Amino acid sequence: MRRTLSALGLAGALLAAAVAVPAMSASAKPEAAPGTAPDAAPPAAVDRSRAADRPLVIGHRGASGYRPEHTLEAYRLAIRMGADYIEPDLVPTKDGQLVARHENEISGTTDVAAHPEFAARKATKTIDGVSVTGWFTEDFTLAELRTLRAKERLPQVRVANTAFDGKLPVPTLQEVIDLARTESKARGRTIGVYPETKHPSYFASIGLPLEERLVAVLKANNLTHRNDPVIIQSFETANLRKLDKLTDVKLAQLLDASGRPYDFTLAGDPRTYADLATASGLKWIAGYADGVGANKNLIVPRDAAGKLLAPTALIRDAHRLKLVVHAWTFRAENQFLPADFRIGADPNARGDITAEYELFYGLGLDGVFADQPDTAVAARAGLPRH
Repeated sequence: MRRTLSALGLAGALLAAAVAVPAMSASAKPEAAPGTAPDAAPPAAVDRSRAADRPLVIGHRGASGYRPEHTLEAYRLAIRMGADYIEPDLVPTKDGQLVARHENEISGTTDVAAHPEFAARKATKTIDGVSVTGWFTEDFTLAELRTLRAKERLPQVRVANTAFDGKLPVPTLQEVIDLARTESKARGRTIGVYPETKHPSYFASIGLPLEERLVAVLKANNLTHRNDPVIIQSFETANLRKLDKLTDVKLAQLLDASGRPYDFTLAGDPRTYADLATASGLKWIAGYADGVGANKNLIVPRDAAGKLLAPTALIRDAHRLKLVVHAWTFRAENQFLPADFRIGADPNARGDITAEYELFYGLGLDGVFADQPDTAVAARAGLPRH
């Protein structure tokens, strides 16, 4: 899509506003910092000390802009579009099998409500302090879950995806790994798997802890080393710190633009995601993780009208600690873009997603979670080689 001159000018202005800061060396695993107060955030440097020449493109729940999310067809399409990693969110079944769903409540992503045999399974539960009503994976065996079919989670936004409703099963983690390996061999390039552990404290509380199950599947597939194509991510911290002792594969701490990790709530830890995004918070994260997966608004904030503000220091501070930075979520539709890059008034129409990639790539980002991986790959192709 052709970019507007105003969008290009804004991206250039934001990059020009970044202040250069000399690189700083740091150990890969610094000691934990006890400070919890947010640090002041000066403008970020355009820092490529950690960013690769080719930032990673991660198929967010697969190519979820084109197929119902967390289906093998969505993952396969993401790979075909050039994604380096595919991302399965993991939740367990009643019999302890790990499957790919964005949430354990599945009424919005499967046809479970249309199955009268499961009507009695509908329940109300408290998940991470929030009351949720629906059907939950932990109340189904894998065999039962296999009788369901996926459907588009955003049918009003992605109408074309509804053509696949009722046709695609819910995949297991093993099937996602098998797909990545098969496609890697067929395409002559390595495709990684970037699993997210969903609601780890909740699942531990009901006797279905995720960590050992995930590590067991990885071990069965000989995915145990730091250089293997696996990155495990979580919005909680305690389970990543536990995983740091169970496996050598890379770990990424997810950071949202508001709120705090639920394990902090349970532990009475007052820190928020904003605290973890500061220099001192990132230093603490570097004690157990290899990178952060940040809400993109933590990197380039927006004002109340959705317009972009000056970049923060997050990428610079993370790179100083040898942490990579991946950002989420890049979506092409206007309603998900900053106001500066929207085209027209239709919230579901495509905006200038390329300008957004150029802005974030220019700041030295190491990877993007993309609903439309082809757009991220195309924008990356225009980056200069070093």
